[in-house]
Amino acid sequence: MSATGELLVRLQGVGKRYPLVHRKADRMRAMLRLVAGRRSIADVAVLQGIDLEVHRGESLGVIGENGAGKSTLLKVLTGVLNASEGSVEVRGSVGALLELGAGFHPEYTGRENIATAAALLGMGSEEIRAKTEQIIAWADIGRYIDEPIKHYSTGMVVRLGFAVVAARRPELLITDEVLAVGDESFQKKCVRWIEDYLGGGGTLLLVSHSMYHVQKLCRHALWLQQGRVRGYGDVYEVTQDYLAYHERKTAVEAEATPGPGNTDGYRVERVLLNGREEPLPLQIGVGRDLHLEVELHSADDRPPQLAVGLLRADGTAVYGNTSEIAGARAERLRPQRYGFRIRFESLPLLPGQYTLKLHAMDPEGLRLFDTLAREIVVRGESRELGIVRLAQHWQ
Repeated sequence: MSATGELLVRLQGVGKRYPLVHRKADRMRAMLRLVAGRRSIADVAVLQGIDLEVHRGESLGVIGENGAGKSTLLKVLTGVLNASEGSVEVRGSVGALLELGAGFHPEYTGRENIATAAALLGMGSEEIRAKTEQIIAWADIGRYIDEPIKHYSTGMVVRLGFAVVAARRPELLITDEVLAVGDESFQKKCVRWIEDYLGGGGTLLLVSHSMYHVQKLCRHALWLQQGRVRGYGDVYEVTQDYLAYHERKTAVEAEATPGPGNTDGYRVERVLLNGREEPLPLQIGVGRDLHLEVELHSADDRPPQLAVGLLRADGTAVYGNTSEIAGARAERLRPQRYGFRIRFESLPLLPGQYTLKLHAMDPEGLRLFDTLAREIVVRGESRELGIVRLAQHWQ
């Protein structure tokens, strides 16, 4: 896993193991064995065989399910944890936003904590004094800057921590789910700063469960599963594989439990394609509009989310989106019934057969409850190759 440019991070065969202990006596025995230079009787591998290179100017998103080893990987990179095996090499100045409030003393005020946190990032006393007011302004937490950190909300702690890192502008920024905390305006502020940071040649390692933020900020992605590398490469290819994996997993779980059509969830009730409700394949010409009208049932009468996916007949993914990502809210039609309207203008699909999949999801957009598929046949003459027709001008 490599790229061009100056090497900032190199991991070779990195693994991390923890003793498997359940009782106090187990912990004592494990400690004695480690002191004696022997491995614990039983342990669990959190990371296994990780090889990774990160070069200056690269932006890498680290993705995976809870417990996949993402946060452990970042802690090994920053020296918070020592690797159990393999080698770790990190060059250049590093700014890390890992555990919430790391480097802050709860009894000290925000203003007092700035000096400590900045010093941990390698800033000298003169630089800290020169940038303190800049940090306070960036954090934008008002009078709370002179209150003890223990009185802060989680969002305020992250604001202050990010403000210190923003003032430092390290060569390598390592952050774990910082964009998952705080309000929307703060998230946008962080995204703008990170984009500017990357534009100036900065290097980013970002752990996030938000595929939107990973795709927006990163050019490459690393998918960890059970401590091993499951995928690495172009951010869109890896994140799409990851989302497809979750869709398959959700479908298996739905088969094992009362799912589609049950009365305590969400389901697709009615679909109109260009005004037609018939389940027969929709015939549509190249470049014509496609109108969707979708009605969803909500057993608890909360507004559900809608996911839309388009696949070629051979299963190749063409496009996918959700109402949450699009910023669209379901229209309440009547009790327990919600609707979405979507218009795809001048559909650029080349002639062929396609499958449109509509997924009813919970209001949080975390679980898929029901799926309905409709076939679409795009008609027309074309000698072009591929799936879509791209606007072009030959000179």
